[in-house]
Amino acid sequence: MAKLIDTSIPKFLLVGVGNTLLSMVLMFLLEGLGYWPSTAIAYVAGAVMSFFLNRHFTFRSQETLLRSAVKFAINVAVCYVVAYALAQPIAGWVLGNTGLSLLWQERLTKLGGMALYTVLNYFGQRFFAFQKKREAAD
Repeated sequence: MAKLIDTSIPKFLLVGVGNTLLSMVLMFLLEGLGYWPSTAIAYVAGAVMSFFLNRHFTFRSQETLLRSAVKFAINVAVCYVVAYALAQPIAGWVLGNTGLSLLWQERLTKLGGMALYTVLNYFGQRFFAFQKKREAAD
């Protein structure tokens, strides 16, 4: 358990607050484009910001910019697809008979997708995208 919890979590969460605010504002401003386009555009913008902040501030990556960027992009893409693909059926099951409008069901689905994405993304960045040399050997 100690290997999963370390001092990078508060830094990651701080960067994540900024990323989440940026992504949420964009996602809801662009909701007229539909579920997938609005979330995709928002996450690309947030991902660019997060890449630079997490690479330098949170995980202090020593990998080349290109290598860490490719690994980061793979991680973000996988986390995005998994989180939002799972959020839709889960939210449909949970919210389906609540009487909420479709717009509010979609908004709550997006919030659930954001939460799942955050958890998956932390572990993906820490153990894959910005993996430290000593952790790689473990």
